[in-house]
Amino acid sequence: MKKIIAIMLALVMMLSFAACGKDSSKKTFTMGIDPEYPPFSSIGDDGEYTGFDVEVCKAVCDKLGWEFEVFGVNWDQKLVQLDAKECDCVWSGMTILDSMKKSGYVISEPYYYNTQVLVVGADSDIKSSKDLKNKVVAVQLGTSGESLLNEDLSGLKDTFKELVTCDSFLKCFTELEGGAVDAVFVDYPVAKSYVEDKTDKLSIINEELGAEEYGIAFRKGDEETCKAVDDAVQELVKDGTYAKIAEKYPDIIDNLIFLNTDK
Repeated sequence: MKKIIAIMLALVMMLSFAACGKDSSKKTFTMGIDPEYPPFSSIGDDGEYTGFDVEVCKAVCDKLGWEFEVFGVNWDQKLVQLDAKECDCVWSGMTILDSMKKSGYVISEPYYYNTQVLVVGADSDIKSSKDLKNKVVAVQLGTSGESLLNEDLSGLKDTFKELVTCDSFLKCFTELEGGAVDAVFVDYPVAKSYVEDKTDKLSIINEELGAEEYGIAFRKGDEETCKAVDDAVQELVKDGTYAKIAEKYPDIIDNLIFLNTDK
């Protein structure tokens, strides 16, 4: 009996210590991210979540007095996981789609201008999208790039030998570097970040294949949280915090809407 009581007391103490690290009086805000999407969201060398979106969300939570948490979503299932309340938003270089709005999701103000590009091998004979005829092209599942190829650029897709879908952009690039595909269709900032240290192996084709904007998705009826986040972001813009965070990410700073109002 003494052993049982001792074990129960130990469990109570463990739960008490776990609770000490979090202020129960504060709202906990869980940010849904793709953990393999630099420079917006990724896992750093120290094992912690990092990236432009992650840093801005942390600053927003500090501003609003919220506890900050991160949840790594399956990008192809991100909205299902949002609906299931596994996270409070999807904020990770997410393209604003009309289909999301029609489905009732509450969308923040757009904060980034993006385009799709092609990444090929450094010695590839592909110089533009016109050279993709009979080629194998990879794209990440659940991305705007996949939607674009299946909708507005379906004519281009029809010229491919095959469209390969992967559950992460890293797998797309692995397929490219291994010679299994001829090109990767991907967001420009992701391509820029990945190719930066591999210019001897990979190359970005200088052709923009679809303009779009990034935003944050909230569940249907969550206008209050969306407005609180939007307002906090604008306060960060006004007090200079937003610009200081952006300075760490030079590859995207020129396309951040709040810092480039002339766009």
